[in-house]
Amino acid sequence: ELLGGEVTLAGDVAGPAAAGVAAGLADGQVAMLENVRFEPAETSKDDGQRAGLAARLAALAQLYVGDGFGAMHRRHASVYDLPALLPHAAGYLVLAEVAVLRRLTQDPARPYVVVLGGAKPSDKLAVIENLLDKADRLLIVGGMSYTFLKARGHEVGHSLLEADKIPQVTAVLAEAARRGVEIVLPVDLVGATGFAPDAKHEVYPVTAFPADRESLDMGPATRALLADKLADAQTVFWNGPAGVFEFPAFALGTRAVAEAISRVGGLTVVGGGDSAAAVRALGFSGDAFTHISTGGGASLEYLEGMELPGLAALEDAG
Repeated sequence: ELLGGEVTLAGDVAGPAAAGVAAGLADGQVAMLENVRFEPAETSKDDGQRAGLAARLAALAQLYVGDGFGAMHRRHASVYDLPALLPHAAGYLVLAEVAVLRRLTQDPARPYVVVLGGAKPSDKLAVIENLLDKADRLLIVGGMSYTFLKARGHEVGHSLLEADKIPQVTAVLAEAARRGVEIVLPVDLVGATGFAPDAKHEVYPVTAFPADRESLDMGPATRALLADKLADAQTVFWNGPAGVFEFPAFALGTRAVAEAISRVGGLTVVGGGDSAAAVRALGFSGDAFTHISTGGGASLEYLEGMELPGLAALEDAG
């Protein structure tokens, strides 16, 4: 539709069909290869296997533009190995993503507030540790907050819990206190009888959560607290929903976070993945935020201070 012409889809990733399609392209024509994940070598840990696929892909082209930011944290053949074989450049999307992430990590306007949710703290503990010398305030919500609440001695019932991470979470809380970084946890939870869209539910303070309930969302006092803690922010990064937003009855916490962030006048970044899906599912306009990232995991690893293999490959002279 955008090009006003046919786009040919090759029948394979980098085999005879792809070679034939590429060879038959006239100036201005576009072809699309089959999904690279259909080739086991794409994600192989074996350097030789990935190099073989990269060589076959390189034979189809004269230059390489990497614009899939969501895959930049992967050491995959089409992301990491291929750029070394061709003249290469970063695409506009990757440049835009990196520009925003640099603003989050290099002298951000303050207060700098980070909202982290989602299922598991294990996915984000390294990010939190790295942000302790950058952010002014961390708001912990959603599934990962239950492990933090448990570390503080609260009952969380059947809620998502990574019990083996409690010692690490306890250490993070202590380090945040030592550095003067405010960590905000839920003060009330929506406890449901089970994980279902129509599950019976009530609001409980975190000091009196029943052992036979499962939290699926943040309660009204927490929603108000989150809005208050975001009200003075000049820089916000958000990754991870505050509840099971896919169930309308348990979407209020995530909606409250999105609404509060949309009112912030400074830089607001929604960090891809479920957060980006949530703001769209809940009907928020993309204009409500400065930037909605296309890379959840890639964004987190960048903020964690890790080198992204795909970016490193594009930064090499080529």
